[in-house]
Amino acid sequence: MRPASLENYVGQQHLLGEGRPLRRLLANQQLQSLLFWGPPGVGKTSLARLLANNCDLPFYGLSAVMCSTKDIRAIVNDMATPQFNTAVVFLDEIHRFNKAQQDALLPYVEDGRFILIGATTENPSFNVNKALLSRMQLYRLEALQVEDIERLLSRAVMAVSGDIHNGHNGVDISVAADVLKQMAVASQGDARKALNLLELAAAQVESDGVITMAILERCVETIVSMAMDRQGDVFYELISALHKAVRGSSPDAALYWLARMLEGGCDPLYIARRVVRMASEDIGNADPRALTIALNAWEAQERLGSPEGELALAQAVSYLSVAAKSNAVYAAFKAASQLAKQTGQLPVPMHLRNAPTKLMQQEGYGRDYQYAHDYPEGYVPGESYWPEPLAGTQLYEPVNRGLETQIAEKLKRHRKLDAESSWRRADSSHRLE
Repeated sequence: MRPASLENYVGQQHLLGEGRPLRRLLANQQLQSLLFWGPPGVGKTSLARLLANNCDLPFYGLSAVMCSTKDIRAIVNDMATPQFNTAVVFLDEIHRFNKAQQDALLPYVEDGRFILIGATTENPSFNVNKALLSRMQLYRLEALQVEDIERLLSRAVMAVSGDIHNGHNGVDISVAADVLKQMAVASQGDARKALNLLELAAAQVESDGVITMAILERCVETIVSMAMDRQGDVFYELISALHKAVRGSSPDAALYWLARMLEGGCDPLYIARRVVRMASEDIGNADPRALTIALNAWEAQERLGSPEGELALAQAVSYLSVAAKSNAVYAAFKAASQLAKQTGQLPVPMHLRNAPTKLMQQEGYGRDYQYAHDYPEGYVPGESYWPEPLAGTQLYEPVNRGLETQIAEKLKRHRKLDAESSWRRADSSHRLE
């Protein structure tokens, strides 16, 4: 079913539509080294073959999983004939080559001894050397639309029927439109998965050759899995979507992304750790209960395991999504960390040091420390707990949401008391911008 012409190629119209980049390359037959980045089963190999055929160039197909630089050199030697101009070398899973192997491709790409077309399912920013990436034009391929896969499956059914009618072995099959559409939906944008699903269903048909919805449902349980690998881009895209849905106060979307990760085989304890992070980073003191609920969900998952513990994760995710939001603590701690790096040499003021020995007392440790509980409101107006050069610095700015509204009022009251106090331990003060 690999397309023999561009007319039979489905999908990627953002690259192959009229006036689009690859369409112009095909029209001008000006092929250059390319890198195709996209999920599995979207036509990266087929597109590379079509480009080579269109430019009337020999095509060498390799997989980085199975080959080495020795195979690349063998191709170069094979091309070393006077009548040979250049060829297309297609390297699938190019991210599987290590840095040294990718570097070995540079001279050939640089001097044009062959046109390299690489394919990867992983983010090239992290998995392809910058030197090699700079010499290749990057194109992002997208998951196929349901309509694209329906067209592909219809053509496959017709091809099988044509083979049968021409005397080839097999089963003459038919598929109703609604079953075909459901098969396309279940394939999740992956043409290879769609064809595998059709093949599996065709093997289970009765004598009438009809693929029914019941047959399809059995096959889907066997072959279809959620789109997520545990180390690749999709994994981090899913956890990013979950975090952003929680931050954006969308419980429905957050629960969806949670379910996607769990159905895809993600470790629930990893999600639990990230949910605890969300509670502190995006909710903080606006609703301190969020952190408790997140920790309780983590503990429930550890004690109960799956699937029982996953409901506790869902409860935590939904609560965090609707809770009042504040990143004030997150922002303040980042600022405090930066300030600590810049001023880590400043000594602790004497009045803040403990004095467990008589010698330390004589040296002034703890002298004039004001015990907060001895003052009204448990607060010492005018007191400073900073190194003197930093006195008055403000890092934590509560937002006007949830419990932080009350915290903001309390801090405002304290600053008013400081301003009205006739006593200061340190006169220097500034606000950290």
